[in-house]
Amino acid sequence: MNWGTELWDQYDNLAAHTHKGIEFLDKYGNFVKERCAIELEYAGKLRRLVKNYQPKRKEEDEYQYSACKAFRQLLQELGDFAGQREVVAENLQSNVVRELHLLAKELREERKQHLNEGAKQMAVLNSAIGALERARRAYERAARESERALEAFQKADADLNLSRAEVEKQKANMKQRSQLCEDAKQEYTDQLRKTNEAQRQHYEQRLPHVFKQLQDLDEKRIKNIKNFMLSSVDVERKVFPIIMQCLDGMEEAANSINEKEDTQLVIDRYKSGFVPPEDFRFEASAGADAPDAAAHVPAHHLTAARGTVSGNRVKKRGGLLSIFTSNKEDYSDLPPNQKKKKLQAKVHELNKQVAQEQAAMEGLMKMKGVYETNPTLGDPMTVEGQLNECCDKLKKLRTALRKYEELLGEASQHAAAPPHPAARTNGAPPPHAASIGSNSESLSRSASESSVSTGTGAGAGGGSVCGAGGRAAGGSPESGLGGELAAAHADHANGDHDHDHDPDHDHDHESDFDYYYEPDLQPLGHCKALYAFEANGTGSTMRMECGERLLVLETDAGDGWTRVRRQATREEGFVPTTYIATTLYADVGHPH
Repeated sequence: MNWGTELWDQYDNLAAHTHKGIEFLDKYGNFVKERCAIELEYAGKLRRLVKNYQPKRKEEDEYQYSACKAFRQLLQELGDFAGQREVVAENLQSNVVRELHLLAKELREERKQHLNEGAKQMAVLNSAIGALERARRAYERAARESERALEAFQKADADLNLSRAEVEKQKANMKQRSQLCEDAKQEYTDQLRKTNEAQRQHYEQRLPHVFKQLQDLDEKRIKNIKNFMLSSVDVERKVFPIIMQCLDGMEEAANSINEKEDTQLVIDRYKSGFVPPEDFRFEASAGADAPDAAAHVPAHHLTAARGTVSGNRVKKRGGLLSIFTSNKEDYSDLPPNQKKKKLQAKVHELNKQVAQEQAAMEGLMKMKGVYETNPTLGDPMTVEGQLNECCDKLKKLRTALRKYEELLGEASQHAAAPPHPAARTNGAPPPHAASIGSNSESLSRSASESSVSTGTGAGAGGGSVCGAGGRAAGGSPESGLGGELAAAHADHANGDHDHDHDPDHDHDHESDFDYYYEPDLQPLGHCKALYAFEANGTGSTMRMECGERLLVLETDAGDGWTRVRRQATREEGFVPTTYIATTLYADVGHPH
């Protein structure tokens, strides 16, 4: 099939068709260009989505669970997926859009050249046809004049009245016109032959050649559109393996979620290692069933703390200490299990640091050996100082590692030790100022005794006594208990507990919602300190020495703390339950 032979008379239509074909090529190029923009926008929005859902620094602790880890991995895979969409857009831009733009420009220039050549050939043919037409008209004119000259000669020759000279003149004119007619005929014949030859060459060679070039141009355009479409498909097909890896990674992330492991992590994260509290004991009436206990309480015990505002206003204990956080190097202020966990992490970190320092030291020693072998490479003494520093650092790290390994061994033994059968705290390992748990406050007595009068003793302006009988949800006694109770007892010793009610103290800066009232507590039993304990400085805890005997004012309500009183100074405060061996009066039948 050839346009030159099949469409020899469709020059204008072919010119219009090739123009529309190049316009379609531009249209396809715009389509791919807009698709690139969509791919880039899609990838950008995916990346923005991934960034918005990345865990914040404060959420890092929550991402130790398998579901959270899987979500983080899914976000990473989605980010890689977005990267592949960007690759698609970039490759379409470089392999299709840019090439297509260059092709369209090239085809326009070729089409213009071919159409100019076709117009030139049409002009040549039209010129030949015009010359033929002029030769034909000249021949017709000469033939008519020759015919008229012949008629004039015949008429003159038949007229006897004309002279011989006049007849000869008409005869000569006839011959001249006849010769001119023959010349015009010959010229017309020659031009006809030339024009026919030109027309044959035009329709058989020259115009078909132009049409063939236009046909090749159009086929080239169509073929390139096909190639561009295939190239677009190939661009996407090349990223499919990576996209499938991303999807496989998402599937793997989802399959890695393990509900059992997550629930175990919750246990590992929040388990304190403390022993659950004992059953509540029956409390007999103080007047009827426990005369001995009342008899052993000093007479001033019930009124020692009532002479001041802070003596009977007890602030609720809040969560002042963050759960399972430590400010000590040996994590002695954490519960047993959490202490063990922190020590394990510390030992692991130190092992890594030791390994790194050993590798660095080996590298320095090799470098020193090379320098000693070939002094031109460097001075061995320059490495000596670095080796000494590395040795010192390695020595310190190993010392710290031994220290924390010993602490970990002790913590592991204590965490594994079973509770004492006689008392729930007697055999428990020292939690070193543990602060855990959550327990509702003991407000049953405060509701009925919230109207205790206040005094104006020395401790009245000191704010409120914290933790005088209550258990707060934070699991750690608030500051201010030991100091203010001591001040209250000092006021009692100086006779200030009998002061009248001072109305100026009825309006504190702190609302009554934050306090509850409670009378002075009677001892519930006694305890012996199994370990020495240093107060944490918040004011609610109390220091004690190993072997010291103290009175028990409140048993552990589940938060790991027991409220005690020192008999000599009447100082009160909280101590870790696992540090003491408790004996309640109900257990022995009389106060000790």
